[in-house]
Amino acid sequence: MSKLKKRLEELKTLMEKYSYEYYVLDVPTVSDAVYDGLMRELKKIEEDNPELIDPDSPTQRVGGQPIDGFKKAEHSHRMLSLDDVFNRQDVESWVKRMDKLLPGTKHQFSCELKMDGLACALIYQNGSLTQAITRGDGTIGEDVTSNVRTIKSVPLNLRRGRHTEKFLSGRTEIRGEIIMLKKDFENLNKKREATGQPAFANPRNLAAGTIRQLDPKLVADRPLQFRAYDLLRDNSEDVPTYEFAYKIVRELGIACNPEAKIFENLDEVMRFIDQWEEKRHELPFNTDGLVIKVNDRKLYAELGIVGKNPRAAVAYKYPAEEATTIVKDILISIGRTGAATPVAVFEPVVVAGSTVQHASLHNADEIARKDIRVGDTVIIFKAGDIIPQVERVLLGLRPKNSRPFDMAFELSRQYKELEFIRPKGEVVYRVKGVTGPLLLKRGLEHFASKAALDIDGLGEKNVGTLVDAGLVNDLADIYMLTKDQIMKLDRFADLSAQNLVDAVAKVKQPGLARFVYGLGIRHVGVQTAIDLSKAFRRLDSLGSASLDDLRSIEGIGETVAESILLWFDEPENQQLLAKFRALGVWPQDVKETGGKLAGKKFAITGTLETMSRDQAAEKIRILGGTFQASVGKDTDYLIVGANVGASKLVKAKNYDIRQLAEADFIQLTL
Repeated sequence: MSKLKKRLEELKTLMEKYSYEYYVLDVPTVSDAVYDGLMRELKKIEEDNPELIDPDSPTQRVGGQPIDGFKKAEHSHRMLSLDDVFNRQDVESWVKRMDKLLPGTKHQFSCELKMDGLACALIYQNGSLTQAITRGDGTIGEDVTSNVRTIKSVPLNLRRGRHTEKFLSGRTEIRGEIIMLKKDFENLNKKREATGQPAFANPRNLAAGTIRQLDPKLVADRPLQFRAYDLLRDNSEDVPTYEFAYKIVRELGIACNPEAKIFENLDEVMRFIDQWEEKRHELPFNTDGLVIKVNDRKLYAELGIVGKNPRAAVAYKYPAEEATTIVKDILISIGRTGAATPVAVFEPVVVAGSTVQHASLHNADEIARKDIRVGDTVIIFKAGDIIPQVERVLLGLRPKNSRPFDMAFELSRQYKELEFIRPKGEVVYRVKGVTGPLLLKRGLEHFASKAALDIDGLGEKNVGTLVDAGLVNDLADIYMLTKDQIMKLDRFADLSAQNLVDAVAKVKQPGLARFVYGLGIRHVGVQTAIDLSKAFRRLDSLGSASLDDLRSIEGIGETVAESILLWFDEPENQQLLAKFRALGVWPQDVKETGGKLAGKKFAITGTLETMSRDQAAEKIRILGGTFQASVGKDTDYLIVGANVGASKLVKAKNYDIRQLAEADFIQLTL
């Protein structure tokens, strides 16, 4: 618990810093997605350990305190934050919670895109603008009236219309976002660059920073805009629905989000969400999601507030393009050319719609530049929305006992059997004395071996001839060989060339276990390949398995699971599999069969007379049993041949394992 409490305190300290920078100073040092990721982690810890919740947690308040540079002002109604939802299941759960409180009530839903700006409340008395208050901590904000009056889209007096007379009398409050459109932001930056001034970071920061300027003339020079999303009156019956609020606000002369819609059911809401996930980058302003609210304001009020959030509204967040996670390990992958690439293994996290569990760290210099260590909390993003990358480390969450990553040491630890060098002028470590062609030859010999695809004619010498001639540059190339190509090589004649082509063609749909073993994944032997094929039954399923999926298989530990994960994540290997598929080469799916030996585990000691050990193991597997290389507590049978080893017999006796003579085993398989 002390370790968990320490992590919680570190998160709170860092988030308070980010919150102060974002809400008070308006100079955030991380994106909203990063802050949201840390908030989710903090909420999860507190939900699982409610005794650790205290009043100063970021989860227990809406925002930070306003700075002293502006006069403070109290909101008539709190400006609340919203619970986040991320998928249809979350939205359905939200609706079910409301249905429990108001059973039998039909909901209309108001949906509008979230604008990425500075939340602000405009107060009009008898139709005239008297005050503008920033969000602040939700209860008390800052009076920025003089600056807001300079925004051309904010009317100093509300416009009269057919339905607005009531709202020109007494107090009318209009809430919305102060934003800067993307095109205005780009134009402003171009002007600054032309005069040698540094460019601004993003529209949201600029809008917030501009409103915080003490000189209204500077504010007037910036192309800010106000977009309304709510209308409040002292008499709540004046505004019966959000649909009505949008209509009145527009009639009063204030712009609303034109994409806002009212929907009758959840299916329509989800279609709207999906539509804008694809089109949101075409919008004139930045957005990371949308707000879904119960349209009926009376029902909205009846549903009330839980904690700091209204029950009748949620914020749907589109998949974050950034997220935070923890580096669990840094493993080193050896590519086809002998290059060593460090890969970070993460706590799984969703980024841009998919789960990320690892990412290339490229080389030792890149790790040193970013100072990435095991145990660090890092910000990750997807380059081009495809390839996960580490942006930087959150040093405030670094464990005190962390050590810099030592590439040379890790190479010697993870690959004791190999020696590595870093050629002068290069950033990449490579296997010493091993070239790309030599690695390919070894890989192809393994792929064609009896335990793998068992391809006649692809022994060491023929493999060497094919690779040296440039006819084979990866494993899949053997399926493209023609008789005419092969006959031109010294070691081949008409018959031998045809035999090789035929032998390769016979194994275009090999067994899954043989194919997986033949790929040469580090730490994956014959039995592990069999276990994987039984568990996943399809190569695509194995390739998309998570670390937890792999570790759940008996006999597969952390090291083997990580090795499999890294192999399928390597771009070269992904290209190889795509090439296999394009050539019509793909392993057969494993069909579920019981078999006479289903559920039974066998080990063998000694020499068998009528079959080899491999043949016996194959027979066991075909009949649904499991072959074990050694005797364990879970072994059901020990097959005893000639010239037995004493150790297995002793274990069998100690574990009370039934012993079978070869004849008994054969009878069992009939």
